[in-house]
Amino acid sequence: MSRRTGARRRLGSIRLSLVLLALVPSVTLAAMWGVTTIQMFSEGLRLRDQTELSRSTGAMGTDATLALQRERSLSAAWLASPKGSRAALDAQRAETDKAVAKLVGQADAIEKAPSRISDRLYSVLGSVGSLEYYRDQVDDPTDITAQQALDQYSSIIDDQIHAFQELSQVDDGDLTSQAGPLVGLEHAAELVSREDAQLTLAWPTGHLDDTTWTQFTELVNTRRWLVKDQVVPQLTGSAKAQTERILASRDWQTLQSVEDQVLAARNAGAASDRIALPDAQKRWSGAMDTLSEQYAGLIQQQTTGLLQRSADKADALLLKAALLSAGGLLALLVCVGMSWRITRSLSRRLRGLRRAAVSLAQERLPDVVARLERGETVDPESATTELDYGHDELGQVARAFNTAQRTAVHTAVELADTRRGFQKIILGIARQSQNLVNLQLSKLDTLEREHTDPDILKGLYELDSTASQLRRYEENLVIVSGERPGRSWSEPVALMDILRSAVGEVAEYQRVEVLTEEEVYVAPPAVADVIHLLAELIDNATAYSPAPSPVTVRAGMVAKGLAVEVEDRGLGMSEEDYASFNEQLAVPPQFDVVALADDLRLGMFVIGRLAHRHGIAVTLRSSPYGGTTAIVLVPHEIVVREAPGGGVRDADAPEDEKAAVNGRDAADAERSEAPRPAEASRGAEPAAGPAPEPRPLVAARTASAAPSAAAPAPREVVPRRDGLAPLPRRVPQTSLVEELREESAPAGEDGSLDDFTAEAAASSLAGFQRGTLRARDDDAEPPHDEEAAAVPRQAAAGPVPSTPPADR
Repeated sequence: MSRRTGARRRLGSIRLSLVLLALVPSVTLAAMWGVTTIQMFSEGLRLRDQTELSRSTGAMGTDATLALQRERSLSAAWLASPKGSRAALDAQRAETDKAVAKLVGQADAIEKAPSRISDRLYSVLGSVGSLEYYRDQVDDPTDITAQQALDQYSSIIDDQIHAFQELSQVDDGDLTSQAGPLVGLEHAAELVSREDAQLTLAWPTGHLDDTTWTQFTELVNTRRWLVKDQVVPQLTGSAKAQTERILASRDWQTLQSVEDQVLAARNAGAASDRIALPDAQKRWSGAMDTLSEQYAGLIQQQTTGLLQRSADKADALLLKAALLSAGGLLALLVCVGMSWRITRSLSRRLRGLRRAAVSLAQERLPDVVARLERGETVDPESATTELDYGHDELGQVARAFNTAQRTAVHTAVELADTRRGFQKIILGIARQSQNLVNLQLSKLDTLEREHTDPDILKGLYELDSTASQLRRYEENLVIVSGERPGRSWSEPVALMDILRSAVGEVAEYQRVEVLTEEEVYVAPPAVADVIHLLAELIDNATAYSPAPSPVTVRAGMVAKGLAVEVEDRGLGMSEEDYASFNEQLAVPPQFDVVALADDLRLGMFVIGRLAHRHGIAVTLRSSPYGGTTAIVLVPHEIVVREAPGGGVRDADAPEDEKAAVNGRDAADAERSEAPRPAEASRGAEPAAGPAPEPRPLVAARTASAAPSAAAPAPREVVPRRDGLAPLPRRVPQTSLVEELREESAPAGEDGSLDDFTAEAAASSLAGFQRGTLRARDDDAEPPHDEEAAAVPRQAAAGPVPSTPPADR
């Protein structure tokens, strides 16, 4: 099995494959749409949340930063001149508290922010928490120096600048690039503010120590490098123009001039621990006041603009995400709808094609075959229905299917015609052979009446038996051809006559024992078929069991009808063979030349056909003797309980008599009780005429008929040496009427059975022949020409007066 075939088998059906073909892309597109939509909305919402957080924290903490810078400058002035006014410092502290309170009030928003932002903001909140302590140290320095107090302000401002930097890092690259120079500008303003705090703290003394000067130098150099190399080159638009205006202003130039003087003071030869400051306090303070306002306004303006652009960007992202999501959803629905529509259409067309194929295989073709078997004429064109599924691949499959079903119907019709022709040939040959066999039986009957020589009669009787078997074989061909045998009856036939006739058509009839006590009859339409069916079973029993083992035939009424058992003592068959044959017998057999050519048991076909015709059940099973038992169950519909015409058995026959007939004595009984077996009906309905005179029914083989004055007494049965009962002997003239009996010696003078010679048998047969001729003359027998034309005559004598005897 190839991998593709295995995959198709695992999928189960084409419909499932089509469903998966539509489902997989649909689910994939839905997943991609969902992921894209979620990502776009997430970016927009995250940017909007960061923008709102930046606004809520005071323009990303800028307000608090600028307020702390101004408070630091005023704190430095207070530390430098403690006896001055505190009004400005107290006012600035109040402004700082407001800016810090705005930052602290966003604790919940800070908690929802990304970790990198929340960590920085939590650090800022922690720093401003210690602001009161350092304010106390500014007011009353006891634990730390003035420089350490100012450094603490610087530390808090640094945390806020870093938080500002983290807040400016958003998912939009354009906004992040715009925020970078703004962060640098705020950092440069912080460096200038630190310079101012150091100089403000040192102006009253007029000098700087070496450490403070070094720190001042680092601040100046770092700020100059940052402004020249980082801030100005990256600024764009109005921010760059405003910055350049500030840098070119007079105040900025004054600021740089004072810085240069302070930097040059160390090279003036002064002591390294006391570096004198230039007398430029007023110029520095005036320039710083102006510049502080300018860069604070610049920073606040640019920060506000940046936040506005960020908010607009967030709204644009959300709108874009909504539009793309709606468009993607619409495209997804269209794609899914088209996929399911196409899949449904293909599935519906495939189901229609499947139903058509199943209907052809399970309904139309079997119906055509059944009509052909019934002999009806079938038009192949009207029996087929054209399928139209368009011009695509399914349409091509439908057209190929149309061709296939037309071919199948044409083939079935041709095979049926061929079979009917073959059956007609077989039937014609069988009918011609039947006519010849019936003619042969008629001529044998004539010869038997004309000759009295025992040897000649023996040969004629053997030929008669062989011809009867040949007639059964010819009837097999007629049955195989679907027709009925030519023999028929107009009145029910006794069960005993049925069994005798069946035994008489078997070659080894001497081995057959018939045991029955039933006085029932078989309906006329089923007589010939029941005889033939039983003859086939008995013939099989004798053929498949070794001689001289007996074949027993038992008959008796049961709940569902008349049961006839045919039992042999052969080798039997296996349970599988029994099951196979019983299955064949239970199903109506069909004529199949090929099957019959391979099957040598033609009799099983004939038995099945006859049993199905009359509703007879035939079952094979193993016998207790090791052989086979065939059970034939004849239904009540074809069993007649009472004798036709109200006839009854002769009073001379006892009611409890058991009729047990073996094969040889059955044949002898027919030859002694009737004119000849050939005179029974051989294929047609018995001829109408005056009923023969009733005669007593004689039990065969072991019958113990009551002796009369004219009839010879029955002989005594001498047991055999092995203890078994010997075969009974026929008593001459027992079945003859009184007028035909010849005078014979008394029973006591007959001697033993061993004295019965061929001459005595010839004498008995001669008397029987004379009686037959006399009875035929009395019954006004039809002309000999009609007899030669295979018109059978009614038997002159039978087991029941009003019952026509069955044929052999």
